Amino acid sequence: MSVTSAMSEHATAVVRDHLAASGAPWEESSPGRFSVELPGERKLTTSCSLAVREHSLVVNAFVARSPDENQAGVHRWLLERNARLSGVGFAVDGSGDIYLVGRLPLHAVTPGEIDRLLGVVLDAADSSFNTILELGFGESIRREWEWRLARGESTRNLEAFEHLRPASPDRGPAEPGR
Repeated sequence: MSVTSAMSEHATAVVRDHLAASGAPWEESSPGRFSVELPGERKLTTSCSLAVREHSLVVNAFVARSPDENQAGVHRWLLERNARLSGVGFAVDGSGDIYLVGRLPLHAVTPGEIDRLLGVVLDAADSSFNTILELGFGESIRREWEWRLARGESTRNLEAFEHLRPASPDRGPAEPGR
């Protein structure tokens, strides 16, 4: 067995054991290829994949779809946010969808490093989610407010965007959580 192969097998076992002990829903689709659902507050779940490759552990987490508007503003904000992240960074795919990506050398794959890396992914995805939505989907959020208010629908999941709620002189304020 080569050194690289032994390191890959060891890293795979460390990831598997860590995920099994984490309590988060996870699966291993093939040896060394994992997916885990990280629970959040603003972004309810962040789907994250971990793949043990020949020389590194690669993490990839979906954050948001491609912005409908203000793409340059969203991308600028993501690049500014990258300067404060450790071990991962925001990236976009060919469709413009937003991900967090990172690599960890196999020799550094330990339970503590996996925990730290997943913690950074969860914090970055969760703390950035509403800002990404507001910057990239502000008009859609405003239209959603108008639609729900006009029909008396619940606005509970729009509470984080109360400041985008349209003013209406003929209507009083919506009941919170309605």
